[in-house]
Amino acid sequence: MTIQPLGTLARTHTCGALTAADVGQDVVLLGWVHRVRDLGSLLFFDIRDRYGLTQVVARDSPALVGDAQSLRPEFVVAVLGHVERRSPETENPKMKTGQIEIAAREIRILNEAKTPPFPVADDSVITEDTRLKYRYIDLRRHRMQYNIALRHRATKEIRRYFDAEGFLEIETPMLTKSTPEGARDYLVPSRVHPGEFYALPQSPQIFKQILMISGFDRYFQIVKCFRDEDLRADRQPEFTQVDLEISFATEELVFSTVEPLMGRLMALIGRDAPRPFRRMPYAEAIAKYGSDKPDLRGGIEIVDVSTAFAESPFGLFREALGAGGVVRGFVVPGGARYSRRELDELVEQGKQLGSSGLVWSRAPEGPVQSSALKAAGEPAIRAALDASGAGASDLLLLASGKAEATSRLLGQLRLQAARKAGLLKPDEFAFLWVVDFPMFEWVEDENRYEFMHHPFTSPLESDAGMLETDPGRARARAYDLVLNGSEVAGGSIRIHDQSLQRLIFKLLKISDEEARLRFGFFVDALEYGTPPHGGIALGLDRTVAILCGEPSIRDVIAFPKTAQAVDLMAGAPSPVDPRQLQELRLRV
Repeated sequence: MTIQPLGTLARTHTCGALTAADVGQDVVLLGWVHRVRDLGSLLFFDIRDRYGLTQVVARDSPALVGDAQSLRPEFVVAVLGHVERRSPETENPKMKTGQIEIAAREIRILNEAKTPPFPVADDSVITEDTRLKYRYIDLRRHRMQYNIALRHRATKEIRRYFDAEGFLEIETPMLTKSTPEGARDYLVPSRVHPGEFYALPQSPQIFKQILMISGFDRYFQIVKCFRDEDLRADRQPEFTQVDLEISFATEELVFSTVEPLMGRLMALIGRDAPRPFRRMPYAEAIAKYGSDKPDLRGGIEIVDVSTAFAESPFGLFREALGAGGVVRGFVVPGGARYSRRELDELVEQGKQLGSSGLVWSRAPEGPVQSSALKAAGEPAIRAALDASGAGASDLLLLASGKAEATSRLLGQLRLQAARKAGLLKPDEFAFLWVVDFPMFEWVEDENRYEFMHHPFTSPLESDAGMLETDPGRARARAYDLVLNGSEVAGGSIRIHDQSLQRLIFKLLKISDEEARLRFGFFVDALEYGTPPHGGIALGLDRTVAILCGEPSIRDVIAFPKTAQAVDLMAGAPSPVDPRQLQELRLRV
């Protein structure tokens, strides 16, 4: 097969542009062969680019039909031809170009293609490893081209918005000092300073705070960050965040800056984001939804029904209440119709999640039914049904134990039940600010506090006095933005008082020497007139994935890694030439 030159040909239209208004025009289309339909004396094929598809017909000339018969999917071609109107019965109303076709006069094969490992023309199920190994093929598919294009539109809208709001986009270093922020750093050895290392940034946190000290009162950046941590569907070793910081900030200022931006991003998919977004303290989110990033779409809330079992002889609940625990549950709308097999499956799911005994109850227009009816007694079960607001068509699931652990268990079951009931609608979007996080978490095996967010977060002014007397009760001026059960942004009002920063380091058992080693340049900068400031980082990958309706951020990143942090296409990570290691004074 002869590969033909493009020569002086220039594209006149994209493959998604032509309509009935263009009938009669001579056009040149450039792209990939999408599908071929050979009918003998004439042949149809679709030509594709990232803008769409156009049907081409080869007929009349045996030589032209012969050229077309050599075409295969993914060949790169140039088509010179004439725009014709399709007959009414052959029109395709699902395509913008569905009323027309191109009567080809010349077809040039600009390059041939091997048979691809999977078809581009349909949405057949393909293993993710295959998709990632042949990412250049996967990216040709309509779904991926839509996702990447939407990501582009999102970043363009972000830059436009922040520019109008007076923010400066300022780049921070990619090679910096290792200042671990809760995950492992990716380290880069220095050739000119043997035995010393740079780190790739986990976030621009310290640098953006230094920018506030430097007088740049409104900063933002769309920035790559790196964390060497175990991966999940919403994690990658390198990810992109929209980072911003504001001097003289309050929580209200940060919220009123971020909410209109989210509204603009939602508008890209034709949806609204009514403001102000709902706000919820961390403690309430845990109690009612069993999560600090609750999905509000299902509308199912966890309720406390401990009082219903205060006098019950049911040993499991009595033991939990006697130990200072709780009995909590949630209502499954329409769950009264569940079969015994489905109820047994729920109980088994509870066991797998750590429940010592999940109890179901219902009263479908008649006597109370419950897996604990004999042990707990009908009055207690009826009282729990009434307290929860369960109707005749509903099911009540109950668990007992320590308050937070019980709610977290029920929170996972709540999501499973909401999915089963069809309550988590993909075209519904629920924003939530979670606020008033604890400042610290107690690490039992290390006998010390660990920061919940990062060590530069201010305490609530009302709780600052607890830091030296009862730090475990102190709450932070931290906030997360949650969308449909995913944390899409997180931030805080920062510490700008150096004495308070030293106290936080002390509570975290970071010695003066360690603080100077890890954060010395930042601690020094705090001494030169630091304004109050705060900010937030928006996860671009997660946000775009939600906008696209994708469960994994890998489907909105052009070249992602696998869950094992491997680039299957490029073959990274990989061994390097021993001479490179020698130059770096490294030995494996």
